[in-house]
Amino acid sequence: MGPKAQFAEDGIETAIPLHPLRIKPSGNAYTAIANIKPASGLFSSLPDELIIQSLEYLDGESLLRVGGTCKALFAFTRFEDLWKTLCIESPPSSRSWRGTWRSTYLEILDSCRCNISCENLFSDVLHRPFFCAHIPLKPFANDIPAKNGIARLSNVSYYEFESAWTDKPFILTDLVREWPVFKKWTTRENLLEKYGEVEFRAEAVDWPLKMYAEYMNNNSDESPLYLFDRSFVEKLDIKVGRDREGDYWPPECFGEDLFAVLGDQRPDSRWLIMGPERSGSTFHKDPNATSAWNAVLSGSKYWIMFPPSISGLPPPGVFVSDDQSEVTSPLSIAEWLLAFHAEARKSQGCVEGICQAGEVLYVPSNWWHLVVNLAPGVAITQNFVPKAHLADAIRFLRDKPDQVSGFHDSVKNPYRTFMQKMQQEHPEMLAETLIEMEQARQGRKRKWHELVNGHTNDNLNGDRGFSFGIGSEDEDVP
Repeated sequence: MGPKAQFAEDGIETAIPLHPLRIKPSGNAYTAIANIKPASGLFSSLPDELIIQSLEYLDGESLLRVGGTCKALFAFTRFEDLWKTLCIESPPSSRSWRGTWRSTYLEILDSCRCNISCENLFSDVLHRPFFCAHIPLKPFANDIPAKNGIARLSNVSYYEFESAWTDKPFILTDLVREWPVFKKWTTRENLLEKYGEVEFRAEAVDWPLKMYAEYMNNNSDESPLYLFDRSFVEKLDIKVGRDREGDYWPPECFGEDLFAVLGDQRPDSRWLIMGPERSGSTFHKDPNATSAWNAVLSGSKYWIMFPPSISGLPPPGVFVSDDQSEVTSPLSIAEWLLAFHAEARKSQGCVEGICQAGEVLYVPSNWWHLVVNLAPGVAITQNFVPKAHLADAIRFLRDKPDQVSGFHDSVKNPYRTFMQKMQQEHPEMLAETLIEMEQARQGRKRKWHELVNGHTNDNLNGDRGFSFGIGSEDEDVP
């Protein structure tokens, strides 16, 4: 890895390699006796962020020409996100990963890559991604406070799940080890031998598995590509279900997945996940108010989770729009861990855990969660609607049609389609759930009237007291 530098940040002391171009953080400029940025001419007057944004308009040949003018611009044109974008928009003819996005796009052998020392260039924009890409993750997953620990159970019955665990994350430690696929896919070599030429979706690219494996083994991305493929069952020709002598089956403790009533019209629900260390997902809630299970076949994953709050506030460092359709957070998992992990760990409701190979974690509906691979790994995940969260799914499909995702374009009205199918397959369960939803709505309406009127009044149609002047008696309330 070459020489290393010591950094202490947010209480975590780390040793990371020096930047390959010897770029340093901006603060070092205050004590430096030389700075090479002025040699970049008019570019030197621009903020570093604006330089990168300007370079985004160039093609590969133009980036090479600009980078050949001086050391400072050589460093800026080596910024990996520029070449990543080019690789995605104009994939090279060679289906081979060559260690960096630049080398892959230009089809340069790793051994022929040229690193020119830019020792007196100081830029947080260029150095910070490299720093975050080399922060060790395990210190963040260590020493989990006892009150935060996700429960670990050997097994759970359907009755136990329904009565006590539908709203709490937990880890099942034994179930996955029964799956035939757990024995078959214990190593990536097993997968490569049989499926190396099969293409899988990894965020914005479709790569053969052998190319993605090359990427997993040799990349320095701050946020590595995460293979997340929804069609793996068909591509790998595997069977699902214990009764079908399948390669794997959903944990039986969760009961029936009520989205299954939709048949071929159901939204995307199951994915093969693969990724190197530090790959993962930043904070989010699962789509369509579904719950989920995530089974680790190899590697290990660190999870940090927060329940839906009465105040509606997201986890520290996460910002959402008023309708919760847009989520803003630090660009990388490492950035969030550095800036907000300590605060989050002390926050009310926070739970954490490490899911090891052979284990499966349950994610309840509407829980915020961040997950990161502590080691290269393979997993299978599935979103589903258990009976206890049927109301959540109905509300989401009904009230947030613009945020519904995963349905085929042919399903014009997911809410109506789901309600019709539920009426056909589970009329009693649907009726019971709708009654409970109405009772909950009336309860919220009653509390609202008590607040507006300034006193408790069992008759919601009685005399009106003080009013804020927003809406009528018959309108729905929050």
